[in-house]
Order: sequence, then C-alpha cells, then structure tokens
Amino acid sequence: MTRRNANLPDALEAERARLFALLGRLLSAAPDAALLAGLAGLRGDASPLGSALSGLAEAAASARPQAVEQEYFALFIGVGRGELLPYASYYLTGFLHERPLAELRARLARLGIVRSPEVAEPEDHLAFLCEAYAGLLEGRFGRREDAPEFFDRHLRPWAGRCCADLEGAAAAVFYRAVGRLGRTAFEIEQAALELPA
Repeated sequence: MTRRNANLPDALEAERARLFALLGRLLSAAPDAALLAGLAGLRGDASPLGSALSGLAEAAASARPQAVEQEYFALFIGVGRGELLPYASYYLTGFLHERPLAELRARLARLGIVRSPEVAEPEDHLAFLCEAYAGLLEGRFGRREDAPEFFDRHLRPWAGRCCADLEGAAAAVFYRAVGRLGRTAFEIEQAALELPA
C-alpha cells in the first residue's frame, strides 16, 4: 500500500483546480482563437456542470475572436467603465478598494500569494481570486487545507452573484456561457463545502 502525498491534489481536486483556472483565464482577458478552438472541443453531460460546459463549447464554436474582444471590452473595461465591476469590494460594499480588498491582501500575504507585477487589476478581481483558488486546490499556493476557508471568506459571499450578473449582462454573448459556467461552478463548490466532513 502506498500513501498519497498530502501536498498533491487527488483527481477531483485537480479537476476543480482546472475549472477555476479556466474561469480565471476567461475573466482576465478575452480568449484568443486557439483558446476558443480548444473550448469548442469541450464535452459535457446532463449534469448542471456538464450542461454549462456544453454551453461554453457551443458559444466558443460560434464565436469570432474580434467579436469576443469587443464583448470583453464592453463588459469589463468600457469607456469610463464596463457593464460589470467584478471586484469583491464593489459587490460587498458598493465601492472599489474597500475593506474586502484589505482583508484579502492580508490573507494573501499570510499565504505567500503575490500578484504578478504586470497585472494592473487589484487582487479582489474575480479572475485573480479564481486563479488563487485554483492554486490553493492544486497545492501550488500555501497548503491545500487553506482552500475551503479562502473560498468561504473571499468567493462565496459574492462570486456566484457576479457570475449571474455576467450571465444576464446586456453585452454578453460568448460571456453569457462563461457566466453560466461560473455560477454553476460556484453553486456546486458551495454545496460541496457545506457537506459534513
């Protein structure tokens, strides 16, 4: 009998990490043609998550990179501001750069997670939080045991609502499927973390 290294994720944790890393990537910048082609090859099943993955594959198959770039700009950047502000501070307080960001920065410092210097967005951007959570699930950042508390404190209170807003955003076409996938992933993650240990 061999013992599994506690620092290595099991297959389910690895898949969860891949899902949140994908969400982080899609929320940080518009996908290029190669990523859209890869997403178009995804296959789902009849489960809520499988259905959301199939929806993302369909959206990617019909998307044009330039149109998705324009959509991303309208949703997240805009002239003045985008349709959505995917920041914990905004969702939890109605303002940017508030207490949720300060609390997150303190937690990130304890975990040894540092924002890349070329990233201009504050750390409470949903893309950054998805990437950090994926890293915790994989054991790349801190200890994997820190992931549930990180999710509960920094994602659970608002991330599903943000994804639901993305799903219903006026400018969303491709990103409607991203919003659905994110909302579904956060609902499943929350339900899983509420199960008794």
